[in-house]
Parts: sequence; C-alpha cells; structure tokens
Amino acid sequence: MPKLKTHKGAAKRFRRTSTSFKHKRMGKNHKFTNKAPKRKRQLRGFNELATGDRDRMAQLLPNKAR
Repeated sequence: MPKLKTHKGAAKRFRRTSTSFKHKRMGKNHKFTNKAPKRKRQLRGFNELATGDRDRMAQLLPNKAR
C-alpha cells in the first residue's frame, strides 16, 4: 500500500480543529480603501469549514485527520 501524501496547497490554507477544519476568511489581503472599517473588523480571525467539505478535506490532509 503506498503512502498517503498530504496536499501541500490545502495544508497551507487549512488547520485542524477538534471536530472540523478552520480557514482564514477571504477578502482581507488588499484594497482596504474600498472596505468599511466594520467589514474589515468582521474579517478578522478564522472561520470553520462547511460541513459538506469536511470529507474532502480529510482526503486532502490524511495525516491530520482523526
């Protein structure tokens, strides 16, 4: 049986939590002059991955799946 390899693109973008995965929110990299302070403030932190994507993410990150 061959080794399971981690998808490096997914590994850089997602982190494992106890039940799911978390990811950084989109829209917080550039063009801040067009965005309201409230919108920028709400883009802080991490978001949990949608439930429908958990199985796919477990395939992309097999060493991190529990």
